[in-house]
Amino acid sequence: MTNETLQKTIESWFPEPEYPQPQFSEEGSQFLNVTIEPEHLHELMLHLKNNPTMAFDYLFCLTGVDYGKELGVVYHLESTRHRHILVVKVQTPDRENPVLDSVQDIWATANFHEREVYDFFGIKFRNHPNLKRLFLTEDWEGFPLRKDYVDEINMVVK
Repeated sequence: MTNETLQKTIESWFPEPEYPQPQFSEEGSQFLNVTIEPEHLHELMLHLKNNPTMAFDYLFCLTGVDYGKELGVVYHLESTRHRHILVVKVQTPDRENPVLDSVQDIWATANFHEREVYDFFGIKFRNHPNLKRLFLTEDWEGFPLRKDYVDEINMVVK
């Protein structure tokens, strides 16, 4: 499936005015990127996995990102059946209480990826069955991969 066909299919699931139109871009010329509003993330991901023409059965990367004002997550998906790849991006402007829907019920591998993002960025995943720190101790204060994180003892400042 071409990137253009992927884009048209996704746009058919989220037509205006019912939904904000997803934003598309190309990463190089290889992967189609779709940016979706947080309230539509879980619905989009269900469509991407369960639609037979899409069949994105493999979540191979889930990464937290601190964009400055917003926190976000980037998902890399692949259809092992159709051999196409898609990048889904979502952002939350609420740095004090960032919450996104969990996708671990769709792809089990998201379980530990979401815990890692929570551990290092503080993004909470709604409906995650065991959201707790993965690498850092439970009493650790702050989220070390955020741009505003300060560690007076271990910080390297130039």
